[in-house]
Amino acid sequence: MDMKSIRFSLLAALVLASAAPAGAIQAKSVRDGIEAWQRSDYGQAIAIWRPLATNGDADAAFNLGQAYRLGRGVPVDLSAAKSWLGKAARAGHLDAQTTLGLLLFDSGDRSGAIQWLKKAAERGEPRAMLVYGTALFNGDNVPRDPLMAYAYVSRAAAQGLEPAKSTLSDMDGALPVEVRRRAIEIALQQSADHPAPGSKPARNVAKPPAKMAVKTATPVPAKAPAPVAAEKPKAALAATTAATGKWRIQLGAFSKRSSAEDLFRKLSGSAAIAGHPPVYVPAGAVTRLQVGGFATRAAAAAACTALKGQACFPVEGK
Repeated sequence: MDMKSIRFSLLAALVLASAAPAGAIQAKSVRDGIEAWQRSDYGQAIAIWRPLATNGDADAAFNLGQAYRLGRGVPVDLSAAKSWLGKAARAGHLDAQTTLGLLLFDSGDRSGAIQWLKKAAERGEPRAMLVYGTALFNGDNVPRDPLMAYAYVSRAAAQGLEPAKSTLSDMDGALPVEVRRRAIEIALQQSADHPAPGSKPARNVAKPPAKMAVKTATPVPAKAPAPVAAEKPKAALAATTAATGKWRIQLGAFSKRSSAEDLFRKLSGSAAIAGHPPVYVPAGAVTRLQVGGFATRAAAAAACTALKGQACFPVEGK
């Protein structure tokens, strides 16, 4: 299988800033630095964060590392950025582990990057799960593990990360349904053990002006996967309620539309999708099977759970 390597770029960052009298800085908090940064007073933010970071505050160290990465309040210095991010990452700071991993990956230190991305992925950070999962799929600096690759990328997709949704759909066309079903079981257990970071209160870290973009290679199968075996339902299921919501669930991507249709027929007897029509979405050489009409993302996610292991994640329809 000829896999492309992961490529991604780091766009915006997370920090805040401004400069005050030395005597006043002692009483300042990380939040004070964030407020200064939001006023574009970057020098003040750096002056507030530096002593806090030196004394072991992980949030301050993370923000200071981001300032050096962006060149705000200080000259761009990737070596200093890595140093401060590393200090925060070693203290268990999730955003620092992810950002440091992406920065190392982008600068060519793949083995160092994987170390931090793996830690962040295990804690449920979506960008880290996408990049680490794709590395597992391609065997980039880690032993190839398609099962865990699908589990990580499916969790990132379920959290709404758009590049993860695209990558997952390509994996759907490359992996047997049995592998995908087992991976979803693992993903559900991981999600229970490590809830998405967004479900926790925000900490004292600066938010970027735009989300970090992560580009990944699309996993390309060496040959088209075998069609999923399908059972024909005993009777056609009539829609009993109108399904007009904008949310859908995606159940796979297939090299032949007929395979997508077979899978829908197999699953259509499930109460989870009763009354919800199939939507066949062309995407290059594959056809994505989606089932539409869910009123909310939560309703779509509940339907995925009810399908008991079928590869599935919510998507917003047009």
